[in-house]
Amino acid sequence: MAFLPIPSMLLRQLYTYNSLKNTEGGIRFSIKNRLTDVEFTELKSVRINGEEISKEKITLDLGGGTTMQAGDVSESNPVNLPLRKVFDVNAEIGNLDHGKYKISLAFRAKGYGSLKFDVEDSIAEVEQLEVRIPRDDHDDYSDEVIRKRQEFVSDFTGASFEHISKYSFDPHITEGNCENFTGVAQIPIGFAGPLKVNGEFANGEFLIPLATTEGTLIASYNRGIKVLNLSGGAKSTVVSDAMQRAPVFVFDDARDGRRFVSWVLENFEKIKYEAEATSSVAKLKDIDPYTANKFVYLRFNYTTGDAAGQNMVGRATFAACSWVLDNYEGIRHFYLESNFATDKKASQVNIMRTRGKRVTAEATIPRNVLIEHMRVEPESLTYHSGVANVGAFLSGANNNGAHSANGITAMFIATGQDVANVSESSAGVVYTEITPEKDLYISITIPSLIVATYGGGTSLATQKECLEALGCYGMGGVNKLAEVVAAVVLAGEISLASAISSSDWVSSHEKYGRNR
Repeated sequence: MAFLPIPSMLLRQLYTYNSLKNTEGGIRFSIKNRLTDVEFTELKSVRINGEEISKEKITLDLGGGTTMQAGDVSESNPVNLPLRKVFDVNAEIGNLDHGKYKISLAFRAKGYGSLKFDVEDSIAEVEQLEVRIPRDDHDDYSDEVIRKRQEFVSDFTGASFEHISKYSFDPHITEGNCENFTGVAQIPIGFAGPLKVNGEFANGEFLIPLATTEGTLIASYNRGIKVLNLSGGAKSTVVSDAMQRAPVFVFDDARDGRRFVSWVLENFEKIKYEAEATSSVAKLKDIDPYTANKFVYLRFNYTTGDAAGQNMVGRATFAACSWVLDNYEGIRHFYLESNFATDKKASQVNIMRTRGKRVTAEATIPRNVLIEHMRVEPESLTYHSGVANVGAFLSGANNNGAHSANGITAMFIATGQDVANVSESSAGVVYTEITPEKDLYISITIPSLIVATYGGGTSLATQKECLEALGCYGMGGVNKLAEVVAAVVLAGEISLASAISSSDWVSSHEKYGRNR
């Protein structure tokens, strides 16, 4: 029977580092299934610094009060290990001295055959913290432990939690989104629109949820939306889609690196297979190699369905690189992330090569609409755009527009996106021109818009409601959301650019934004 091979580097992910502890009469360490659902059919051996531990001394703590002797695990009596399942390995061998130890595990798993890996972990001196935030190892999202944390923070800081402590959802839904859950930050949400979007996925009128504390923001977007609607709406197009992880490989010299690049490109299909074996969603499109000195940076480009996908592509790239390390000699060092994916950082490579969705929104605004509703002529707005381009160039900005980050951030908070991704998503390329009819053509390309309609924070209570209001929640909604976001950004550009060009900017903030 042929078994699916698993690279040793990937298997090491099963071990939970810093879990090696002395217990009463023995030791304990933890295993967590971070790979895929599997049945564990035999624990062949456990060694500490090369010395095998008798199975009679090993007990598996499967959680929920269930334990099992290592020798009882067999094909007829397997241990079911779904993804994210955690269990402890207890060995009655006496306590270990403080220091580093090599732990070797050999086992069998259904469909994978015999597997083994080595890790190093340490027995550290226990540091007793004088102050600890309350936690519950069994249920850290229960009402009781949340109340204890609220009381702890209140006692420690002297602050009262009249509002932070009030929420309308089951705290358990935040597991995987928020550790030490203590309460909520309530951010005002207003709706703008409806906005007419003429997209390939978003086609119709949409009310736009904007979570913000900035006065005039929603009013400003409403102004731009009105102008777009009077002009027939915004035409939105998702041009490309890619999410990256960018490992780096270190060689003895540049020639070794060049040979490695050729090998990677020749073996792309095998690398693709290893990467995609970790996910039913992530698809490896291509690998962009970049060389400098004796380093090779590989930018793995994936599509990730309706998820933003950073964790997904990290796991997939780790698996692919594990196979590479097992099959290519001469690699001196390896790091899974080299800062070349520029995760949560603005960068020129993302502007050029796309991170997330590359989406363009465009419209032609009739001359009379601009003059009557914005008190600005197309020529004035276009001239100001040219002047602002010089300012953006001189400042080194990642955006030659007015304020795309405002609308993106407000929508991100409302719909459960990773707000730190505004770093990449705020990049924008604005273009304007006067048409032969003396109207204004305006467009913005967002080259690295990172959005999701599935996973992450999208299923949290209020965030899910906002996505549902847009008709974007769940599978199949991400391109629709991207088109709506781009259209909203375009509305904001029209509004603020017109306000600056017509000198209405300061007066509007004085009227709507003075919370003093």
